[in-house]
Amino acid sequence: MALFSSRTGIHRACATTLSISLVSLLSVGNEAVAKPTLDVSHIPTPYPVVERMLEMSKLQPDDHLIDLGSGDGRIAIAAVKDWNAGSAMGIDLDEDRIAEARQNAERAGVADRVRFEQGDLLEADLSEASVLTLYQLNAKNIWLQPVILKSMNPGTRVLTHSFELGEWEPDQSDTVEGGTVYMWTVPASVAGKWQLTTAEGIEALILIEQSYQRVVGSAEIEGEPVMLSDPRLHGNEIRFSIDSRQYIGKVEGDNIVPVDEANGTAGWNAQRI
Repeated sequence: MALFSSRTGIHRACATTLSISLVSLLSVGNEAVAKPTLDVSHIPTPYPVVERMLEMSKLQPDDHLIDLGSGDGRIAIAAVKDWNAGSAMGIDLDEDRIAEARQNAERAGVADRVRFEQGDLLEADLSEASVLTLYQLNAKNIWLQPVILKSMNPGTRVLTHSFELGEWEPDQSDTVEGGTVYMWTVPASVAGKWQLTTAEGIEALILIEQSYQRVVGSAEIEGEPVMLSDPRLHGNEIRFSIDSRQYIGKVEGDNIVPVDEANGTAGWNAQRI
């Protein structure tokens, strides 16, 4: 398998409970499909881990946090009460935990900004979240990984406690009370061919290969091949250099528009072809 593979079209909870799921395999034709069943146990996330996860997420007033497996609601409540998030939602399968979380939100005075819903986290609509938190076993995280990449907007921060998201390497990690907090930023889809036009009107054909947030690429300018130097992708921001000239752009679907920064090059654009 190649290290970098095209991912076009594939991208776009510190949950308070560690769900221990029973997974059954159903046979559909010749394929085995995992089907989740009711969670049977939970372990609350320690408060120091909660604090570190929310600190790493760099919450802003316009952020909406979703906490999968929200338990007593401590993550969602702390996000709006102590860490400046505009709103939050917790999802849990356990009716008793939902009732407890709602009571805790009332006591904390944030019931108008936090809501809790009973439901299967594997069926949750995550598209409105700008921050996602979870504390689930590896099997469930691997199940969720493609959902996160497909349905969530580039730039969304995803944070987990103790368990990773399969082969998707985290952008940041930290150890707290013997456990590890991981954070990822959902990357834009940039794999494919791009037509770049410089500020001087020179055209270049760019080929980008992508594996999650890791990218490599090459360019062809007037028939001459050139490698992209130091290509980097973070959320919907992409950076690369061609012949010592740096390009900093924002990915907007099939277009890359320049970002006006001191070290960037203005007046250029790129379109996926």
